[in-house]
Amino acid sequence: MPRNVLDDVNNAQGVVMLKRTIGSILLCLFGLLSSWVSAADWPQFRGPGGQGISHEKNLPVTWSDTENLVWKTPLPGFGASSPIALRGRLYITCYSGYATEGARGPMEDLTLHVVSVDAGSGNIVWDKRIQPILPETTKVRDHGYAAQTPATDGEHLYVFFGKTGVLKFDLEGNPIWQTSVGAKTHGWGSGTSPVLYENLVIVNASVESGSLVAIHKTTGKEVWRAGGMEDSWNTPHLVKTADGAQELAVSVKDWILAFDPATGRELWRCESIPDYICPSIVSQGGVLYALGGRSSKAIAVRSGGRGNVTQTHKLWQANVGANVCSPVIHEGHLYWISDRNQTAYCLRLTDGAIQYAREVGQQPYASPLGADGRIYVVTRQGGTLALAAKPQFEQLAHNRLSDRSMFNASPIAYNGGLILRSDKNLYCFKKMK
Repeated sequence: MPRNVLDDVNNAQGVVMLKRTIGSILLCLFGLLSSWVSAADWPQFRGPGGQGISHEKNLPVTWSDTENLVWKTPLPGFGASSPIALRGRLYITCYSGYATEGARGPMEDLTLHVVSVDAGSGNIVWDKRIQPILPETTKVRDHGYAAQTPATDGEHLYVFFGKTGVLKFDLEGNPIWQTSVGAKTHGWGSGTSPVLYENLVIVNASVESGSLVAIHKTTGKEVWRAGGMEDSWNTPHLVKTADGAQELAVSVKDWILAFDPATGRELWRCESIPDYICPSIVSQGGVLYALGGRSSKAIAVRSGGRGNVTQTHKLWQANVGANVCSPVIHEGHLYWISDRNQTAYCLRLTDGAIQYAREVGQQPYASPLGADGRIYVVTRQGGTLALAAKPQFEQLAHNRLSDRSMFNASPIAYNGGLILRSDKNLYCFKKMK
């Protein structure tokens, strides 16, 4: 039987369409893969989930200016923000030109920086300079004008600079949009970092407008705003409830508040600490753990409630805590060092019972990192303590550097190394074989 030419044409067209379909699918998959943040990356303040926990292994216990130092990179400016890590690069913020060591000029010289650093070599890849919206606070106490850690969704960077607003960049430092969340300033500056939820960038703009603000990632337009952010310097925390829902929790004066992250609707509130709050919340198994206040309290609250849950969901309160530093969870216990009394604490999660309280004589502002069976605590000027992650106090090392500038940034673990940031330098330490 002779072949039908029309059949041949149809078959050929089908093959072409199939190839195009497969190609489109592959391109979509490639796009998705390229935008994913892997488990090894460190995409926001305190890493995945904002918990300060890394699964990196074989990290160094001891280091110095020469021991286990891979690289040391001078930064183009000061800052208290932590680096984030994505696919072999680190991203960090700085400020220069005003209110820094050696900068005697006018406020108009103030410059904000978003910096990309190669994680392998420590070389600066790019340095994007941003002119701030002035006037700013004349001189921010302790941590300056770049205290907020960036966040990434794997495709873009989202950076918060207080009064200057929330900015979106691509991974090569090209600006995409800039959005204001308020114009107020404070003598203690602005210190909350952005968190990402689905298509939203969420910022605690307590200083700038007394609000929690959600911005659309693509357009830069405000999606929702919730008030009540009184005296709150902590980064919001996403928690998964027992039934699998997600809530957005933040500590403010007198209350722990929880919101629907998609709409900004308040879900519940629990009576908390009657003071300004800096430490960020951590969670496990649907239970939130919060520190804060000059009176130093620790509180545990079960998520998933509605309305005022103080009588129904507040599990325990302990009369120990921290004024600035957030805690870290490891194997049923809560760990931190208080910046108030320079004491290391370990509390049992189930009831808040103190397992140890040991004075260490060093003051941190940075939040601890839990990694490789240890709790790493960077102190402001006294080096980094490595403690055993167990409910019996054991100091494994006290690592000092010759860098005499301030260390306010929380450390991160990435690619087998520890990354530390001072006002002047960025460091990478690895366990040398």
